[in-house]
Amino acid sequence: MGGVTTSTTTAYATPPPTPTPTGPIDWGKRRDEVKAGFVHAMQGYKTHAFPHDELLAVSGRFSDKFNGWGVTLLDSLDTMYIMGLHDDFEDALGFPTSYAHFFETVIRYLGGLLSAHALSSSPILRSKADDLGRLLFPVFNTSLGLPLFAVNTDTGATRWGDLGITTLFAEATSCQLEYKYLAKLTGRAGFYEKVERIMDVFYAVNATDGLFANRWFDNGTPLGAHFTVGATADSGYEYFLKQYLLTGDQRAKTQYLISMEGIINNLLFVTPKRYLLYVTDMSHGYASHKFEHLSCFLSGLFALGAHTIPEDDMSPRTRELHQWAARGLGYTCYVLYADQKTELGPDTVTMAKGQKWVDVLQEDYANSWPAVYLLRPETVESLYILWKTTGEVQWREKGYAIFQALERHSRTNFGYASVRGVDMMMSEKVDDMPSYFLAETLKYLYLLFDDTDSIDLKKWVFNTEAHPLPAFEWTEGERKAFNISSSS
Repeated sequence: MGGVTTSTTTAYATPPPTPTPTGPIDWGKRRDEVKAGFVHAMQGYKTHAFPHDELLAVSGRFSDKFNGWGVTLLDSLDTMYIMGLHDDFEDALGFPTSYAHFFETVIRYLGGLLSAHALSSSPILRSKADDLGRLLFPVFNTSLGLPLFAVNTDTGATRWGDLGITTLFAEATSCQLEYKYLAKLTGRAGFYEKVERIMDVFYAVNATDGLFANRWFDNGTPLGAHFTVGATADSGYEYFLKQYLLTGDQRAKTQYLISMEGIINNLLFVTPKRYLLYVTDMSHGYASHKFEHLSCFLSGLFALGAHTIPEDDMSPRTRELHQWAARGLGYTCYVLYADQKTELGPDTVTMAKGQKWVDVLQEDYANSWPAVYLLRPETVESLYILWKTTGEVQWREKGYAIFQALERHSRTNFGYASVRGVDMMMSEKVDDMPSYFLAETLKYLYLLFDDTDSIDLKKWVFNTEAHPLPAFEWTEGERKAFNISSSS
């Protein structure tokens, strides 16, 4: 794997400023437009889908993909609170018997309960989070504590997923924020110990270039050599930085810096014609040149890390490189929206094959028709973080352009739908409305236009489902009770 080309510091095109409308911009009005969109979507869900998981936004029917526990409502509790919709703010739901997918249940349900509690101080939500955290405990009963795929919350029976006795890197390493904050709230040492044991496994691997294979056997060895920051791995890298931001974990910060260097050295490419920076995956040394919408979170992650990591831990050159990567990726993610006829971004694009930093972007993005936009949040998440860390208004304008495209092409009588054929004049709505659209996409858009700074990035840390958790420090008593080392 080669190193970064450092002979030039402008390996991507500086994002041109988005044209600013004549006269002052009423950001409060734009914020309220997003709020109205949320109200429309939530009303459609409550009327036509609740207590089921998600609304099918075209037909007005429902689906139960996440345990059938009403995930859209619970996933959106903190969004309601942040938007000031206190009359609609609901207590947490009960949890019926079923097999619960561990990863999705943690980031959506547990994260939603914890964030809603942190914002509202509701003891009911805290109690339900405590209950749910303990109900999921059997997934950790493996040789090294790497979590199984699912658990029956009534019997405690567990099972592996369709991939056999393996776990995905993202699924194993994306429960730490939730369980560590839960340990802080409840004083239960087990909540901390179970998830820190997982981190011990991956720290001990001493991964080459800080890159972790996306699949792992339960004995702590990788299955294959596929490296990505997209699906199956994305939030694992995200949680290295965010464990540090949430608790001050020094080991996690160190691993974050090592892994980001590996990503920059091996997975970032730039096109020569338009200077579009993108991140791709690699298997056994070969790049696929596919760029996932999921990977657009990386722009915001680079920006957040460069903004929050102290000078003693990050050299000026490294900080500059991370800021450059954040701006370049953020701009490319926006361009993938702006270039489509619908102005909605495709879920996956394929870049032209080439060398690192000098690959050529195919004029038509080489999409397999029809390209689809799944209401995903990663681009607007990064635009929000870029705005908060740079103060550059262009990121807000780009976000508003995306919201306007959502209003034109995704809005239905019942809510908002994914869109198939984003690069076609005759696009088609897909009959779904994922809970993350209300929990993440609309939340980040609302915060992007909100001048009250209701979620201070110095005091709150978003989990991978956009649920803000308050940063905290362990007390000496907690360190002793939980056996927390000085580096954690």
